[in-house]
Amino acid sequence: MTQQGAVLQGYNNELVKCIEDLCMQKEELNKQIQQAEEEKNKLQHEIQILSEQLECVCENLAQKVASRNELDKILAETEAAYMKILDSSRTLLNVLKKEVGSLKHSPDLKTN
Repeated sequence: MTQQGAVLQGYNNELVKCIEDLCMQKEELNKQIQQAEEEKNKLQHEIQILSEQLECVCENLAQKVASRNELDKILAETEAAYMKILDSSRTLLNVLKKEVGSLKHSPDLKTN
């Protein structure tokens, strides 16, 4: 019976060692879980900050694009008006040249 007691004691010792090993593994895993949760929280906070920054940049960009579009419209209208002025100036110049040419051929203006 002593031999059976010794075998049982050996099993008990191994069982206790296995339980202790499992407990140590659990503690290590708990530490890793805690670190992962802290990292997750940190990243979520950074994501929130970056999302807010992105929203501000998007709003700013939209305002700038709208301003550029308005400037494009103003420029197009101004260029069109300027082209009309140039066309009118050319027409006026041509009319003036014809009138001056006509006056030169008029008998009243010829000098003898």
